[in-house]
Amino acid sequence: MLLRVMMLVLIGQISLIQVSADDSIKPMLSIFGKPLVAAEIPKDKVARSLVELGRTLYHEKRLSRDNSISCNSCHDTKGFGVDGEKFSIGFNNHLTGRNSPTSFNAFMHLAQFWDGRAPTVEEQAKGPILAGGEMAMPSAEAVVEKLNGIKGYEDLFKAAFPKSSPAITYDNVGKAIGAYERLFITPAKFDQALAGDLSALNEKQKRGLKTFVTSGCVTCHTGNLLGGNIYQKLGLVKPWPNQKDQGRFAITKREQDKMFFKVPSLRNIEKTGPYFHDGSAETLPQAVDVMARHQLGREMSKEDIADIVAFLKTLTGKLKPSIASAPKKFPD
Repeated sequence: MLLRVMMLVLIGQISLIQVSADDSIKPMLSIFGKPLVAAEIPKDKVARSLVELGRTLYHEKRLSRDNSISCNSCHDTKGFGVDGEKFSIGFNNHLTGRNSPTSFNAFMHLAQFWDGRAPTVEEQAKGPILAGGEMAMPSAEAVVEKLNGIKGYEDLFKAAFPKSSPAITYDNVGKAIGAYERLFITPAKFDQALAGDLSALNEKQKRGLKTFVTSGCVTCHTGNLLGGNIYQKLGLVKPWPNQKDQGRFAITKREQDKMFFKVPSLRNIEKTGPYFHDGSAETLPQAVDVMARHQLGREMSKEDIADIVAFLKTLTGKLKPSIASAPKKFPD
């Protein structure tokens, strides 16, 4: 009888500890806002035509000078919106100067590119097509001329832009690609917790969440994207080793913007290495360690790093196949 009572007390204590642990997580979750919800392909005929045109253009290699590179080459819809390379390879085997960030969930960021030089995904989409070291088309006019020369594109543009004359314009290329990218939303296990189901996270992941919050990572990686909504100095506490790329300074020419970059979203971070604008961290544990030292001035234990990595893995989510898939047929 005494043994049975002791067992019940022990079970009760374990239960209380569990409730207490979950209760301590709930206020932390409020920092991150509402859970992500997967997008649906629109049913409206024109809106759907716009998305499908965007899908085709996103995967269209003929938007590059030598017909070998598409948006999808560096931002693979079946590869978490990246190519997995330190630096992407552009036209004529040119290595781009920065690591290609993921296109997933990017439309919700405050701006696009590491330095924020494009305000929207629609504007961002037009940049790489004309960049000499990327897709390398010589001009916007050349892009329009090339598309006009491909049978089938005129009808696709007219269906997507019924009020635009002409329908094929360079701005409309960006608008279509942007409409497609606005479906790139990737809910993950963490969103179940944000919706109130704390059982979606195991104990290691919960410890990682607590360490992530209490260590100060949420100073920059906040909101439901865990980043993407502010600029921050890279090397805030300890100077960043690579000072060649000065970030936003190249755009604004303001001294106070030196080494400032857009804080990346941590969504799908498990799958989007190498890390940082210069691709200098190969693994996620290495990236966490580097961030702790350079941004927080902290030396984290291997256990804390492992817990944070476990938490970060709850942010991994794929696109729906209906959105990630390439077009069934390209114009001739």
